[in-house]
Amino acid sequence: MTKFKGTGVALVTPFHEDHSLDFEGLKKLIDHTVTGGVDYLVVMGTTGESPVLSAEEKKQILAKCVDYNQQRVPIMVGVGGNSTQAVLDQLDQTDFNGVDGILSVSPYYNKPTQAGIVAHYTQIADAAPVPVMLYNIPGRTMSNIEAKTTLQLASHPNIIGVKEASGNWEQCLTIAAHKPDDFLLVSGDDLMTIALNAIGGSGIISVLANAYPGRFKKLCHGTSKEQQQAAFDLIQLNSLMYLEGNPVGVKNLLKHLGICGDQVRLPMLQASEELDRKIKAALLL
Repeated sequence: MTKFKGTGVALVTPFHEDHSLDFEGLKKLIDHTVTGGVDYLVVMGTTGESPVLSAEEKKQILAKCVDYNQQRVPIMVGVGGNSTQAVLDQLDQTDFNGVDGILSVSPYYNKPTQAGIVAHYTQIADAAPVPVMLYNIPGRTMSNIEAKTTLQLASHPNIIGVKEASGNWEQCLTIAAHKPDDFLLVSGDDLMTIALNAIGGSGIISVLANAYPGRFKKLCHGTSKEQQQAAFDLIQLNSLMYLEGNPVGVKNLLKHLGICGDQVRLPMLQASEELDRKIKAALLL
């Protein structure tokens, strides 16, 4: 699935001050990232605050993203959860016109066995009308998709890759060493992109690409020197993005860049004055 190589941007969901959906801000963000050079859009992942969006809002956001994108780049949509049946129901209720893939987070909180994870994803992949990418982020789910489990799922014809955000380098190496040639190993950590690509990775699904798509174009497609410089440029900002939770940091950054507001929905809070000052001081031109 070459359409999902390079930079995927994990789009934020802009809100007005009353926390209603800001579609004008969403259009501006999509235009900013697409013209800036991202390779695909990832809609309503964790960075998009999917846990605090209603089912109707999710339908509206996806429809607007498809409309605003105008088929310029592929679209991947987040469809996941810790109830397999609920995910299957969501698949049935989603309009996949203009959608090219699904990013599905590993079941969180209930901590299934590895066999349970395989069964969960197998049912989703069997039912999904578009290809599925696994999403492994144990820091949020409290359950790791082990390398052998990822490799087992890689044999499913409708599972195309994994977004690896475990921070476990040995696990990433094992997947890279034994995966099928066409199975995508995608970084879930912006600053790990170069290292993962060096062992056979396929790019990044990025938070900071909301703000700096051009730098991520260089990070994934530039010369070796351009890749290194892009990564070095992002060191200070990357550390600030998660101090008060995601997407608090990147939304504050987008506010300073004049792209959209920094409102988030509870239980997240807008960036503190201290974080706001730090991000403003670290802005990249």
